[in-house]
Amino acid sequence: MDSFIDSMTSAEAFAAVALAAVACDGSLGRDEAHALRLQLEYRSLYRDRSEAAMGDLFDTLLHNLRDQGVMGLVDAALPQLSTSQRQSALAVASHLVHADRTVTSEEASFLDSLARRVDLPNGEAATIVAAIEALNRDSLDD
Repeated sequence: MDSFIDSMTSAEAFAAVALAAVACDGSLGRDEAHALRLQLEYRSLYRDRSEAAMGDLFDTLLHNLRDQGVMGLVDAALPQLSTSQRQSALAVASHLVHADRTVTSEEASFLDSLARRVDLPNGEAATIVAAIEALNRDSLDD
């Protein structure tokens, strides 16, 4: 692994999980990039970063995503996050996947894999994913 992956900060790791969520279907569209940015910009880990610093962060993460793949990036990121950060990262990833109310098989597989990897106790990961899915469901269409 390269030195960035080996020395990833919690802010970089959290952003890496979110980026993996929007890229897990093999594409990263403009709307997904915008949604990703909105999910991060008001969080304390990123609030004081300039546009240039955020651009540099995502350039580095995209490079590592290409080199390591989606789950390689996730596997490097998760050990850098505390339990509460892993909970939030899973919730944000789930929100990003469900936000368009259409979940592809690649996205569903990614969330299943991420939920297993975050190492949360007692079915907590499944509860987080289910809650975010319910939040994003348009129940008025039923």
